[in-house]
Order: sequence, then structure tokens, then C-alpha cells
Amino acid sequence: MVKIVFYEDRNFQGRHYECSSECADLSPYFSRCNSIRVESDWWVMYERPNYMGYQYVLSKGEYPDYQRWMGFNDNIKSCRTYSYVSGASYKIKIHERPNFGGQMMEFMDDCPSIYDRFHHHDIHSCHVMDGYWTFYEHPNYRGRQYFLKPGEYRRYSDWGAIVAAVGSFRRIVEI
Repeated sequence: MVKIVFYEDRNFQGRHYECSSECADLSPYFSRCNSIRVESDWWVMYERPNYMGYQYVLSKGEYPDYQRWMGFNDNIKSCRTYSYVSGASYKIKIHERPNFGGQMMEFMDDCPSIYDRFHHHDIHSCHVMDGYWTFYEHPNYRGRQYFLKPGEYRRYSDWGAIVAAVGSFRRIVEI
């Protein structure tokens, strides 16, 4: 069974809430979130209700405080779950301009530094052909996170970003 447990206090203390499916508004269940146990699958946490605000992509494991999931604060107000598909393939095309314009590069594996491979700091659009991916604001998988599933993202705001800065990205693979 898919499950995640949210705790109001650090180190899995205080009031808690168990969740087994996506939830657009977690506000009725807890006021803050300082630790999380992910018991199965991949989860995307959102800072605000209705899948808005900062995103955090978490795999199975224990996160005793919000810094462990690279959180900026203790606000988690909505969540979604995604199951890993065995034998999944991965393919993404990134573009330097909106609407798939400018230079394009295709990737099938993780990229710890977009600048080193693409020679650009900004990604304005992308097409996720296969698999689930996480974009990170900075190189080496640091900073704000953005979850991308298969589809077309004509501008960076389509994946929830405020600016086009993408420093690295990686595939979401089996745990």
C-alpha cells in the first residue's frame, strides 16, 4: 500500500497524519511539517494547497527534518504520489528558448551540470518524452526542485518555476 506519514515536529514527533493518495489540501490534518516517513513510491510535496508553490520530490526513506528534503520551511500543504514503472525508459529534450526554440539537446540520463553539457544556464522549454524527471535550480541536484512527467512544457512556468534557471536534472528511478 502506498503510504506517507507527516509529522508536525522533528524526528517523527508530535501530531502526525498518514496519507495513501494525493491530497490537494493537507491543512486540516496538520499545521506544520517538520519530518516525513515515505514508506513507498515517489511523492511530490507542495508548499501550498492545490499543488502550488515550492516542490519537493521524495523517495522512500526517512526525513527527520525539513532540511533533509531540501525544504525552505515547514510548509507542506498538498501532495501527490507517483509509482515507479519497472523497465521505464527515459528521454527528455531541453531548449534554450520558449516554445521549443533555439538550441536543443536530448538526454536519456542524469545531468549534474547543465552548463557543462548544454552551455546555457537557463532552460525555457522542454519535452519529456519518457519517464519522470526532477529539475533542480542549481548544479549537483541542489536548490528548488521541479517534478516533470511526460508532456510538453512550452515555458518554464509550465513546470512551476518562477525563473528559467535549471542547474541540473535527474531521472526518477526505482529505489
